[in-house]
Amino acid sequence: MKKLVFSFLFVMQVFFGWAQQTATVNGKVVDSKTQKPLQSVVAAIQNTSLTVISNADGTFTIKDVPSGNALLKVSSSGYTQQIMPLELKPGQVLDLGVVVLEEDLTSEQQLSLITITENDLGDDNSGSESTSGLLQASRDAYQQAAAFNWGQARFRIRGLDNEYGTTMINGIVMNKLYDGRPQWGNWGGLNDATRNQEFTMGSAPSDYTFGGILGTQEINTRASIYRPGSRISFSGTNTNYSWRAMGTYASGMNADGWAYVVSAGRRWAEEGYFEGTNYSANSLFASVEKRFNQHHSLNLTSIYAQNKRGKNSPNTQEITNIAGWKYNSYWGYQDGRKRNSRVKELEEPIVMLGHYWKINEKNKLNTNVSYQQGTIGNSRIDFSGVNNPDPTYYRNLPSYFSSLYENDATTGLIPASAYQPGGLGGLFTPNYAAATNPLDAKFLSQRQLDWTAMYTANSTPITQNGIVVGRAPAESKYILYSDRTDDKQIIANSILNSQLSDNILLTAGVTYRNLRSHNYQQVDDLLGGLYFLDVDTFGVGDQKQSDLNNPDRQVVEGDEYGYNYNLLANTIDAFTQFKFTYRKFDFYVAQTFIRSEYQREGLYKNGYYPTNSFGKGSKVEFDNFGFKGGLTYKISGRNYLDFNGVYMSKAPAMRNVFPNARLNNNTVANIDNETITSVDGSYIIRAPKFKARITGYFSEIKNATETAFFFGEGLFEDDNGDGGDAFVAETLTHVNKKNMGGELGLEYQITPTIKLSGAAAYGQFIYSNDPTVSVNQDALATINNTNPTVNFGSSKLKDYRVAGTPQQAYSAGVEYRDPKFWWIGANVNYLADNYIDVAPVLRTSNFFENPQGTAGNFFPEATLARGRELLKQEKFDSFTLVNLTGGKSWRIDGKTLGFFASVNNVFDIVYKTGGFEQARNSNYRELNQDVSSGTPSFAPKYFYGYGRTYFVNLYLNF
Repeated sequence: MKKLVFSFLFVMQVFFGWAQQTATVNGKVVDSKTQKPLQSVVAAIQNTSLTVISNADGTFTIKDVPSGNALLKVSSSGYTQQIMPLELKPGQVLDLGVVVLEEDLTSEQQLSLITITENDLGDDNSGSESTSGLLQASRDAYQQAAAFNWGQARFRIRGLDNEYGTTMINGIVMNKLYDGRPQWGNWGGLNDATRNQEFTMGSAPSDYTFGGILGTQEINTRASIYRPGSRISFSGTNTNYSWRAMGTYASGMNADGWAYVVSAGRRWAEEGYFEGTNYSANSLFASVEKRFNQHHSLNLTSIYAQNKRGKNSPNTQEITNIAGWKYNSYWGYQDGRKRNSRVKELEEPIVMLGHYWKINEKNKLNTNVSYQQGTIGNSRIDFSGVNNPDPTYYRNLPSYFSSLYENDATTGLIPASAYQPGGLGGLFTPNYAAATNPLDAKFLSQRQLDWTAMYTANSTPITQNGIVVGRAPAESKYILYSDRTDDKQIIANSILNSQLSDNILLTAGVTYRNLRSHNYQQVDDLLGGLYFLDVDTFGVGDQKQSDLNNPDRQVVEGDEYGYNYNLLANTIDAFTQFKFTYRKFDFYVAQTFIRSEYQREGLYKNGYYPTNSFGKGSKVEFDNFGFKGGLTYKISGRNYLDFNGVYMSKAPAMRNVFPNARLNNNTVANIDNETITSVDGSYIIRAPKFKARITGYFSEIKNATETAFFFGEGLFEDDNGDGGDAFVAETLTHVNKKNMGGELGLEYQITPTIKLSGAAAYGQFIYSNDPTVSVNQDALATINNTNPTVNFGSSKLKDYRVAGTPQQAYSAGVEYRDPKFWWIGANVNYLADNYIDVAPVLRTSNFFENPQGTAGNFFPEATLARGRELLKQEKFDSFTLVNLTGGKSWRIDGKTLGFFASVNNVFDIVYKTGGFEQARNSNYRELNQDVSSGTPSFAPKYFYGYGRTYFVNLYLNF
């Protein structure tokens, strides 16, 4: 194989040998405001290893640049990068003269972007907090529109979840092994310290990794590349938080070979945009570099970002109609203050040590070691033997009274305005009082959590002469607990960049990752009680026990309970990439190999699974390969054709390998790797006044695995002949998806002060097959059945739309930038084709089958026409958002004072960003009855975007 590679490279050299003559490029970089030289500016010839840093007088020289057409990128933190097309002749010394860098206004926009995309939609301690995070390093008109204008509507580039992109800091992959997504909060609030970024779109080549099909974002925190100086800023906003303060200092490289950067930030709010959403975050950053000589440098980076914030609830349309779209059911008053029961806490500090070895002018080796340890916690209320405290619990809502039906086994549907349980044989008899006044529902008088009632339930009254004079703590029936994940992760990698010849650049790397992830429930607050009994009240006999090794435990604050296990992982990946640069063509080829090894270690002997829950389970191993390549044809120095293609396989994320990891060591049967294919083609124009890119793309993901948890009714027939209601784990296997569409970005500088921009995205993101659904039901577990999984067959999802993003988006904007350093911009955005997340189990043949009859016995009243009507995927309304931005800066005694402001969604449009079907009504009869009432109890739940928001930032650079 090695001989084949070298033979291939030799043939390429011979074939293109006529182009292997070089030139030299010189330039001087200055600040547009002060006209003073800029130090530590990075100048790089793209698609080569040729990179230099400007010296104290702002000058740089790049030698041995291959002749022909090339692109020079000049970039520095806090400035808009310049990409300059060059036409170089052999032996030429090209003097660019003065290169002017202007203040990067989008860096201020990024602050406002982060405040509106930080919401976490899940409670499973998964990583992603921002679907738009990968866009923060973007620069062309399309990518800026996707980030700053469409990001507020949770737009995803090419419809891809960010597990298909790669986020890195100093070459270290930040994507979590648990779910494949980055945890943006780990460096939140450190925008100044993380501004040095490189971004590659789609499967285009990266100098750091093979990458995924969404793109690669590399954040560089090497101390020597920061522009010397200080910066302080203070911001106000009405989104997730109210206030933000930050300060940063960079020393630059001193004469003795030392450079360091420090940064700190704080964000806080008593209440964010949605009701009851408190926010508190503190961030610290330090990077120090020692340059020993021209060949060796060491850099130590430490990042600490602590975040604590209250969440807001998704709601049904009924709840929104009653309480408004900002309503949040997760909080209630306690002692006169709002207290949120669903709080996410994040604290996972990172330490990185990097060694930079410039072997010679042609070869560089970068080696990094990273250690990360910390906790993610998501709190919520647990209760035992008492009523559900959730104010939106279905029995508390008006729809509960108006959607009940008499139980009739023949027709299944006898309309009535209201019924209550009663009578013989489980029949329902009319409740005429409720029928005439269903608005007596508890929700209308008690819309928030009743903390006082929970404290009362956890105590015993003290009486004197029959009068209650006080209360004594007793066994807690309600507690506040956290689902916690405590990770310890070590990552080591090494990346080689080698200029094999004037025209061939080799990039190679290897990375090792080791993870020990401790997952458990922890008692946070007994809510006035003495202890909480660690048993499952739905279980029978030993099934009640969370840990048979310690039965009937009485747990107190700080104790682990419920579930307790470790996830262990080892991965190693290696890649090589060859870039070929010639006069009219650039092309590349890359390949990768990844080996992943996962294992669960149970720390509790669960009562449902006594033989396969305690101790280490079997190791699960995956081997994966990837190949990609691309070609750029330089029509001229300003016009390009660009093509990329990739075929790769990908191991399933750990969360999808162990479908019921909280209770047992089971893995998904016959689980296998995903396979991914993606191609794209672009026409690119880079003229002095006009820049444009039009791209078409197609990607296909096959054999994916997805897991979910929900309470289902009527899924199984139990021993009493009833519908087998239960909390279940659902696994979707052999999932295929197709994403195709086009992207357009335009930017035209009409005058030196006025710029127009436009962007468009049109996509079709669909399920392309009928995946298989299986459901795990703990109550069916026995000593001889340690994997009580029922296969429901295929789910008819083919041609359903993939949820989570608008599939059409359009933007038009204008910006005026005055020579006196003030500017203003406006854009209008139209977003459409966003769909609800459907419930796969509802689209299996089981949906029509009566669980109380024999196999194949369908509901007599069921029809295919009505079934299609019930299962039609909901499409959200399209909407238009108008955004305004502006700013001003002043130069005062060598210092820069700046002001930035933005108003998003100027006209306060209310719109849905996402939602999901509830799968509780899991068969035709129950869903049909619920929907036919006109006020369904288990209607879909929705998330809403922000209405009108503002962001104001004042900063001082000195």
